[in-house]
Amino acid sequence: MQTFYYKNNSLSIEQVSIVDIAKAIDTPFYCYSQTHVENAYDSYLDNLSSLDASICYAVKANSNQAIIKTLADKGCGADVVSEGELQRALAAGIPAEKIVFSGVAKTEKEMAYALSKDIFQFNIESENELHRLNQVALRLNTKARIAFRINPDVDAKTHAKISTGKSENKFGIPISKALHIYKEANKLVGIEIQGIDVHIGSQLTCLKPFREAFAKIKAVVNSLNQTGIKIKVIDVGGGLGVEYQQDNDNISIRDYCKMLEQEFADCACKIVLEPGRSMVANSGLLVSKVIYKKQGQQSIFLIIDAAMNDLLRPSMYDAHHEILPVRQCSEREVYDVVGPVCETGDTFARNREMSMVEEDQLVAIASAGAYGAVMSSTYNSRLQIPEVLVNQNTFHIIKPRGSYQSMIELDSLAPWQ
Repeated sequence: MQTFYYKNNSLSIEQVSIVDIAKAIDTPFYCYSQTHVENAYDSYLDNLSSLDASICYAVKANSNQAIIKTLADKGCGADVVSEGELQRALAAGIPAEKIVFSGVAKTEKEMAYALSKDIFQFNIESENELHRLNQVALRLNTKARIAFRINPDVDAKTHAKISTGKSENKFGIPISKALHIYKEANKLVGIEIQGIDVHIGSQLTCLKPFREAFAKIKAVVNSLNQTGIKIKVIDVGGGLGVEYQQDNDNISIRDYCKMLEQEFADCACKIVLEPGRSMVANSGLLVSKVIYKKQGQQSIFLIIDAAMNDLLRPSMYDAHHEILPVRQCSEREVYDVVGPVCETGDTFARNREMSMVEEDQLVAIASAGAYGAVMSSTYNSRLQIPEVLVNQNTFHIIKPRGSYQSMIELDSLAPWQ
């Protein structure tokens, strides 16, 4: 089944017309294809059949309960970076034994909660964290199963703000200190070493940095095994990029999995993957209405009712998202597509040639299923927008739009006011 296509010149998601959804729900809103998410998971699983592989969805990409539940029902695990994400994963039905806890600043409270649920693994990012986790585990009379996240000093060739595997990044243990910290952990009563972890960044669009990082990690594993510290799990992280532009020649899930099979063919370890963006990004659209079509001095501005508080990526990363007219038109114009927030940075596209669109017509911002709704805010006191899940010929609101009253009531006046 096609995820997005035009039928009678009108954009549909699965078997549902975007126009029909917009008649039921005011714009702007997010909508996601359940089938696309399921197919992405199946693609990972089918293409890793030769490995003992476990897929743990990176919840930070899209943490709506319906998305997590879709993957839980397929047998997927979860990669979480906070107690909130852990609670979401458990509530959606992902078993604790399929959950990996990542993140650079786990608190004692988070550690204790995760230990009480007996999660699969903590990915440890510093010596300080190691000793704090040991103390919490001893206090609870249990052991924490761990892997160390090793920073291999590999340039992922991605945006600087989402590069995580270079020596100057805040993430992980420097590879030069890997043997030392594993030996240190091996002495601790509350710690059980089971794995090693690496994640060099997000939105990687070639395989070379992955191969370079994995070669370094396999060398560390060999050295550890020689010292008597046996590694049973290699967590290869996530980071696989997606096509944000139609003319991109990007690596596919199949390409990535084939590379993993080649790299780890002779490895006796369980391989854990933490895909996020590649599972959900292209499942989603941000649907918006054109409020004004404004002729500026140099540009035609399409001012839409979605804003940077709804989708931050273009403003934060200068990220490209395709912008599709919900009703096709053969004529084309060049636009600056902007939102209503009082920031010049509230811009989705500049000098973008696209099908001609008029006021009150709908547009759909593509590839918005990851790092869209999860990064949204109420900046300018704008309400966070609804999210909709489409499954074949039906749709359901999986997160409603808030109200101004409920937003205001989150604040509390001081006693003297």
